[in-house]
Amino acid sequence: MALYALADLHLSISTGKTMGVFSGWADYENRIRSNWQRLVTDSDTVILPGDISWCMDMEKGLADFEFLNSLPGRKIILKGNHDYWWATVKKCNDFFMKHGFENMFVLFNNAYECGNVAVCGTRGWFFDAESDADKKIVLRECGRLRASIAAAKNTGKEPVVFLHYPPVSIEKKCSEIYDVLLSEGIKRCYYGHLHSYAHCTAFIGKDENGIDFNLVSADYLGFCPKFIPE
Repeated sequence: MALYALADLHLSISTGKTMGVFSGWADYENRIRSNWQRLVTDSDTVILPGDISWCMDMEKGLADFEFLNSLPGRKIILKGNHDYWWATVKKCNDFFMKHGFENMFVLFNNAYECGNVAVCGTRGWFFDAESDADKKIVLRECGRLRASIAAAKNTGKEPVVFLHYPPVSIEKKCSEIYDVLLSEGIKRCYYGHLHSYAHCTAFIGKDENGIDFNLVSADYLGFCPKFIPE
């Protein structure tokens, strides 16, 4: 019963808006399928921290979710900045139930037990949240993160945080999100969002406060789910 993570799938089976036009993304959906099937079993869990599909509506993106459903394991999905299909938790769950996607779940103000850890997290936000609108969003994301961490702690297991936006880089911090991680005693955080040349800006490893950060965007990982130690 292993745990994996893979962010930024950017599936385009439904829309034809393929990422294959970008360097390194050739045949990426088949590469995702091949690597996933090679590593993941039906008893495993894969965390998908945002940017799942280019579709604008779940029903119109049905082929993308069918693709995910066909892959082994339980899938736990977070919202990313390009997940315009995202609706309320109830609407997402109703959609999954309607189409028989029994191995898909939404991470939103909640947590999931996976072996010895409890998966928690939220979308996050940009480093420089300076406008009034941005400040409202980042504070809301902090509240969602705290709620998710609280749910994880209630399991009695180690809370492991997954975000879409990176809370840190080699030069910057989203101080509001980072302060939540620090004050809640989080020791491990996984994030996505960064692509191509932006990979070089990623902070990877333990920082001065002992928080271990890892980038799990699909192109950074060679479209191969990353094993998360329990």
